[in-house]
Amino acid sequence: MHIGLIGGIGVAATVVYYQRLTQAVDRLGGSLDLTIVHADVQTLIRNNLADDRAAQAAVYAPLIDRLKAAGCDCAAITSLGGHFCFDETAAMSSLPLVSAVAPLDAYFVAQKLGRVGLLGTRVVMQTRLYGQLAQTKAVALDDECDEIGQTYQDMAVAGHCTDAQLALFLDAGARLVRDHGADAIVLAGTDLNLAFDGQNPGYRVIDALDVHVDLLARLAAGHATLDR
Repeated sequence: MHIGLIGGIGVAATVVYYQRLTQAVDRLGGSLDLTIVHADVQTLIRNNLADDRAAQAAVYAPLIDRLKAAGCDCAAITSLGGHFCFDETAAMSSLPLVSAVAPLDAYFVAQKLGRVGLLGTRVVMQTRLYGQLAQTKAVALDDECDEIGQTYQDMAVAGHCTDAQLALFLDAGARLVRDHGADAIVLAGTDLNLAFDGQNPGYRVIDALDVHVDLLARLAAGHATLDR
């Protein structure tokens, strides 16, 4: 299956998607057919903060049309924050959209995780992954969502993580485990690999990007179909 990615939101996340997707397809013994289009992260940030779902869906739709014209069979948004308008985009999309949020609930259940702590954009944390976790309890540092979300946004736009940003994320994760009973911390922002890659924070970390990549890799290699 020819996979289409909407990238650029942010650039670092797109690079990691590309790297991990190629590796995952190779492990499955498949051949990757991939096209990436570039979206503007500042436009996404403005529409996300304003909760202007229609405007962002209207940005995605022509990009998906370009992916279809390139021969793609499906499309995916390389940003969990960018999923805030998933339903609106799906209604306009000329290709099936492969959600990064939908597979997470089943994954958490399979991993026997009853409660997960979220780090990511303000909206992702406040809405508990857009309210799509039916079988798993999600927790966040509600009084600090603005600060954590802004720090995440700054890191994503810059494409690198400062020492101060790293310390903030690691501490937030530790307190979600210690004070809120999280069984694991979910990197619910696709640029958080900039902070957590190579770290040993002392608690379990799950990168939501990897769950999405696994599904996309199985689709690409013919090990999954779009109706599953």
